[in-house]
Amino acid sequence: MDRASGLSVRLKLTFSYAGFLLLAGAVLLGAFAVFLGDYRERAQDAGEVVIAPSGTELLRDFAPAAIAAIVFLLVFGFVGGWILAGRMLAPLTRITDATRTAARGSLSHRIELEGRQDEFRELADAFDGMLARLEAHVAEQQRFAANASHELRTPLAITQTLLDVARNDPSRESSELDERLRVVNARAIDLTEALLMLSRTDQRSFARDDVDLSLIAEEATETLIPLAEKHDVVIETSGDITPTVGSHALLLQLTTNLLHNAIVHNLPEHGTVQVSTAVGPEAAVLTVENTGDKLGPHVVSTLTEPFQRGTERIRSDHVGAGLGLAIAKSITRAHDGTLSLSPRADGGLCVTVRLPATGRQVP
Repeated sequence: MDRASGLSVRLKLTFSYAGFLLLAGAVLLGAFAVFLGDYRERAQDAGEVVIAPSGTELLRDFAPAAIAAIVFLLVFGFVGGWILAGRMLAPLTRITDATRTAARGSLSHRIELEGRQDEFRELADAFDGMLARLEAHVAEQQRFAANASHELRTPLAITQTLLDVARNDPSRESSELDERLRVVNARAIDLTEALLMLSRTDQRSFARDDVDLSLIAEEATETLIPLAEKHDVVIETSGDITPTVGSHALLLQLTTNLLHNAIVHNLPEHGTVQVSTAVGPEAAVLTVENTGDKLGPHVVSTLTEPFQRGTERIRSDHVGAGLGLAIAKSITRAHDGTLSLSPRADGGLCVTVRLPATGRQVP
């Protein structure tokens, strides 16, 4: 939710503490002045000889000291309030950082707030418990997907072998049914491999090296040029050296998935795909845009979900498993980045991947 910027809680507490001290000091000084004036009047009414300065002299002598005391209280209130507010809100800062870490997909982080039990500790402990349950649930889902994919690989491979043997048997005539079975089995194998890739990426079990996104984009483009030519799609690339840190193989898979999706979901004729890379002070950016059918915001928001497709594919080849963008999002999240999709006004899709930038040059 977008909100208007405002004062921080720490600054509000500081102002409150300083204002309270200032008000208390002003009340104290006012009470002292009233008490002194009342004492002088009562002494005069009793006929006592009061050796005291007049009201004007009293105000002149008392005012500088009163102002100095108020200024001291104000400064002391600001400094003391800032320090005290910082110490009181330190646990809240740790809880906020842990929340942001979890939002980026890392569920293994725990706050583990030390100290005696209070409201902040109760909140931190409850948050740690929630993260533990979420991590266990996600790990269970990942194990299920990985185990199911492994179990499916063997029978699918056997089926593929049997179909190849049947096709190469000279004493047997191939039929349209055989070809359909081979296509269905190939799609099932692709789906199984995609599910394995998805589960492995979510576990973040990969080495990180210095890579150049622009070189990865060129490599993916060269691989998919035959597919683009087959579907009458022109790929345009641009961008300078774009260093980041991650797995070369996974980032290549990410870029290939985005390019493949952009080629398949394109115009029937004379389509284009634009691939660009750029680097900023905080992010290395990969952008893939393609022409195609017009997509509504609601449809675009669901495209990174598994088995979702923006439009019905009219081509029989390269149908895919509906996991291309889901895998791309998972790879991006595993690299502590963000993937965003937006529809183009003239039709098609714009996909932007932001990864942490690095100042080091890629060898």
